[in-house]
Amino acid sequence: MRLAGRIAVGVLLATVVPIVALRFVDPPTTAFMIRYRVASLFENSPPLAHEWVDWDGISPSAKLAVIASEDQKFTTHRGFDVDSIREAWRQSEKGRRLRGASTISQQLAKNLFLWPGRSWLRKGLETWLTVWIEALWPKRRILEVYLNVVEFGPGVFGVGAAAEHFFERPASRLTRGQAALLAAVLPNPRRFRVDRPSGYVRARAAWIEIQMRRLGPATLDGL
Repeated sequence: MRLAGRIAVGVLLATVVPIVALRFVDPPTTAFMIRYRVASLFENSPPLAHEWVDWDGISPSAKLAVIASEDQKFTTHRGFDVDSIREAWRQSEKGRRLRGASTISQQLAKNLFLWPGRSWLRKGLETWLTVWIEALWPKRRILEVYLNVVEFGPGVFGVGAAAEHFFERPASRLTRGQAALLAAVLPNPRRFRVDRPSGYVRARAAWIEIQMRRLGPATLDGL
């Protein structure tokens, strides 16, 4: 029991300490960025672009766009969208492809600490990390870090780098349409392109703009 207890304490500390630290310190890199840099050693990939932008330097449109696109219950759930999870399983039981039901908090946990994939091990670790991120971080910090680490294109990490790379402007000056287009390529920026948007991406961006108007700027007031 003593050994088991020490292991449990070690796992808890290994989880809580970095999460507490990252509440106050901006992450210099992420698991996904490290993975990209390693892959770039063996592939002809664009150089990694990343520029941290504080909360006040991010356009409200960018904040609202990712909520509208990825997680419309972000401000009210505690890390997991139970209704979306249930619907995903219902679709799976009907023989349809299991669609994603990950919240912004879950995607952040994956980007910061884990790896791509759909294994039960990764999903279990993601769930564990999400619980602690939600418990220890305010929603505003979760959204701020997510916007700064998520990939918007091959090697383009964070809304600051994306705004400069695709639109040649700072993240603070992103328009509603530009923010919707960036959000439209999530969570698969390797398949969908901001610079060469397909008909699907354009249609999704238009849908996101509609959802942004429906949600309204008041969605951000409590963050």
